[in-house]
Amino acid sequence: MENRLFARQLAPRILAALRDNPVVLLNGARQVGKSTLAQMLLEQGHKAQYLTLDDPTTLTALHEDPRAVLEAIEGNIIIDEVQRAPEVFRAIKGIIDKHRTPGRFLLTGSANVLRAHMLSESLTGRMEILTLYPFSQSEIENSSGNLVDSLFQSRFPANLKLAPETPEGLRRRMLRGGYPEPVHRKDQGRRQAWFRSYLTTILQRDIRELANIEGLSMMPRLLASLASRSGSLLNYAAIAAESGIPQSTLKRYLSLFEASYLVGTAPAWSVNIGKRLVKSPKLYMLDIGLALAVLGADANRLVRDPEMSGRMFETFIFTELLKLVSWSENTPRLFHFRTHVGDEVDFILERDDGRIVAIEAKSGTSIRSETLKTMTLLKQDQKKRFHRGVVLYGGKEIMPLGRDLFAVPVSALWSKEG
Repeated sequence: MENRLFARQLAPRILAALRDNPVVLLNGARQVGKSTLAQMLLEQGHKAQYLTLDDPTTLTALHEDPRAVLEAIEGNIIIDEVQRAPEVFRAIKGIIDKHRTPGRFLLTGSANVLRAHMLSESLTGRMEILTLYPFSQSEIENSSGNLVDSLFQSRFPANLKLAPETPEGLRRRMLRGGYPEPVHRKDQGRRQAWFRSYLTTILQRDIRELANIEGLSMMPRLLASLASRSGSLLNYAAIAAESGIPQSTLKRYLSLFEASYLVGTAPAWSVNIGKRLVKSPKLYMLDIGLALAVLGADANRLVRDPEMSGRMFETFIFTELLKLVSWSENTPRLFHFRTHVGDEVDFILERDDGRIVAIEAKSGTSIRSETLKTMTLLKQDQKKRFHRGVVLYGGKEIMPLGRDLFAVPVSALWSKEG
C-alpha cells in the first residue's frame, strides 16, 4: 500500500468541539496518528501554535513554569503528548478560568491521561474528550460512509455500494490492523517486526510510567492470555488461575493495559440499567493486527483454526464498530447481550432515545437458522425499542432474513452509500 495520508473521520468532530469548548483532549494509543491529525488540522486552517513535549527544551520549560510559558503565547495552542507534563493541567485551568475562550487548547495524550489525578481535579467541566483509534477500514478505503448511522436510518440502507471481499482479502485486513505504520508496510514480516517493537515500548516505557510496578516480565505472557480470550466474557478468576497472578494484581495490570489502549471492554446490555453494572463485560483487544501479532498467528493459522478465526473476526468487528461509533451522528453506545442461559447477541448499539440495533458477527459465507435465535427473541421482547437486526458475514449479498432482520456483507463496514 502506498505511503499516503488518510483523512481522519474524527477531524470534523474535533473542530466542532473546539468551537464551543476552551479545552479539547484528543486521547488515544501511542502511534495512532494523533500528532499527524493535529498537524493536519493546522494545515487545513485551524490557527494555533504547536508545542510538542517530545521536544526536550519545550518539556523543560513547561515543567519549570507552565503558566508563564502558556500565557506568553497569543491565541490558540496545541500541546502534543501532554501526559509528559501533568503540571500543565493546573496552569491551563488558571488561564481558561481567567479568559474562557473556545478553542484555546487542543491537547493530545498517548496514555490515558484521564487517570491523572491532577487532570481530573483541574479540568472537569472545562474540557471535551475525544478518542482517536487506529485507522478504520473505511478510512483506509477513503469512504465517508458510516454503517452505524446507516443502520439507524428509518429504512434499511439498500444503496450501499458494496465491494465484495474475498476470505483471503479479509484475512489480510485483519493481519494488517489499523495502526498507521503497519498499514503502510506491504510485507507481513515487517509488520510483525513493528508490532514487536511497539509492544516492547508500551510494556517497558508507558506502563512503567503509568505505575511503578514489579513483574514487567509477566506482562507479555499476560497480554497473550488476554488476546487468546478476546471476544470472551471477562473472567478474572479464570485468567488469574491460568496466569498464576493474584486477582488483585491482575485487575491492576488489566487497568494498565486499558490505560494504554491495548484492551477494552463491551459492557453487558440489559433493559434494567442497574443490572448492566453487575453483569460481566466482554474483553477485546483494541487492534486486530496487534492481537494476531501477540498470538503469533498468520493467515494459515486463521484458516486452520476456525475457533480462533471466529474470535478474531468478532474482535475485528468490535474494533471497527468502536471506531465508527466515535464519529457517529447517532452517538450510540456499544454493548454485548447475553441471556441468563448463555444465549448471546454479539453487539448491541443503543441510541439515547433507547432504540437498539442488534449485530451478530459470523465469518462464514452462509447464515444458519440458529444464528438468529437470540436476536429474534430479543426482537420479540423489545418490540418498541428494537430497530433492526444485522448479521455481518463473509458473503457477498445483502439478504433479508425476516422483518427488520438482514444479512449484510462485512465489507459494508467500509462501503460507500450511493
